[in-house]
Amino acid sequence: MKKSTERARHQGDVFESIGRKLAAMTSGGSRRGWLLMFAFFALLSLIFLYTIMLVFTVGVGMLGINIPVAWGFPIINVVWWIGIGHAGTLISAILLLLRQGWRAPISRFAEAMTLFAAGIAGMMPIIHLGRPWFFYWLVPYPATMGVWPQWRSPLVWDFFAIATYITVSLLFWYLGLVPDLGSMRDRAKTKLGRRIYGVFALGWRGAASHWRRYQTAYLLIAGLATPLVVSVHSVIALDFAVTLVPGYHSQVFPPYFVAGALFSGFAMVLTLTIPMRRIFRLYDLITSDHLEVMAKIMLAAGLVVIYGYVIEYFLIWYDGDEYHIYLAFNRMFGPYAPYFWGMMFINVLLTQSLWFPKVRRSAGILFAVAVVLNVGMWLERYVIVIISTNRDFLPSSWNTSFGTWVDWSMLLGSLGLFFALFLLFIRAVPAISIFEEKELEYEHEHEESGRS
Repeated sequence: MKKSTERARHQGDVFESIGRKLAAMTSGGSRRGWLLMFAFFALLSLIFLYTIMLVFTVGVGMLGINIPVAWGFPIINVVWWIGIGHAGTLISAILLLLRQGWRAPISRFAEAMTLFAAGIAGMMPIIHLGRPWFFYWLVPYPATMGVWPQWRSPLVWDFFAIATYITVSLLFWYLGLVPDLGSMRDRAKTKLGRRIYGVFALGWRGAASHWRRYQTAYLLIAGLATPLVVSVHSVIALDFAVTLVPGYHSQVFPPYFVAGALFSGFAMVLTLTIPMRRIFRLYDLITSDHLEVMAKIMLAAGLVVIYGYVIEYFLIWYDGDEYHIYLAFNRMFGPYAPYFWGMMFINVLLTQSLWFPKVRRSAGILFAVAVVLNVGMWLERYVIVIISTNRDFLPSSWNTSFGTWVDWSMLLGSLGLFFALFLLFIRAVPAISIFEEKELEYEHEHEESGRS
């Protein structure tokens, strides 16, 4: 009896320590360092807003699109950003359904990453429109003038795919926050803080009935979100595959795009996880084992991407179509050859470094690899979007497009907006799930007591 009482007291102390440490992340760390980082990324966000305003006022001619390169950087960016968001859904929903406990320390900010990346991706097709102020024409609203969406247009598919993805991801993220918002409400030191957290906590008190309904709703939304990992990026892939343009028209694109999304998404998760782990001293919560598991998943997704490369060029050779063969040579030896070989070096050769345990378990090396792999996946989208269209069927229509300063500024600004939103997120709510960490600790203690 005495041992069980001491064990319960010890467990309560551990739970309180976990809750205090994770709740303190909203105000912990160097406030000056956070302000400097936020000011830097906020400045980049202003550049993003300025380029959008420029495109809206002057026109899409400010972008590096022409005839025949009608799809430019905004389409590259939408595929890249929506792919980055996919890792968050995988970590949150699929690994939850599979009862993978190692997801707990990284699930919360992976979900936030999904929201921010999908939101930025949703803006890109609107920027690309010739008349972006009429983007609501993509919605089947009751139009008295008979203006209805063209359901054969990929833009309409993008609208519904991304809107569904953002909606379900937002619900899943917010529902996972509710218990922790209740904890933050109880820990708030100001009346205003208690009121704000109290409103969003939806009256959470931690009662058994609350937990029962919460678990049911959480699993239901996880089950709803799971098919989105495959369906959303498959729809994005069909934007290309349904055309007859060599380089776009490929049946391998849907699974190939999904694997690439997981590959780039986990690279971004590591890009965010490793600095946050060091800044907030989370070595006991996010261990080298967590980094190694994420690196292994990234390696598996990278191998599928490489397999997609092999199949794509095998089908070009097997089909024997002269236009597809010319496209392959144009990628390798044409004006965009540095982009193509840079993509191959990063996504094929650099990925092989993840076979080595020293790379997977070294935070510094793994961070550098993850950053470079994100660049490689952006180059892959560049190769698909730009090189496939710069050589039309008629040589008289051939043209090149390397992007204008507006294109590059918009890409840089979107990164600034993404990181600025993430910095705001870690100051507003616990970036690591408090209740899931307590559950893991309880299971660990239960296993230890069972052995003893």
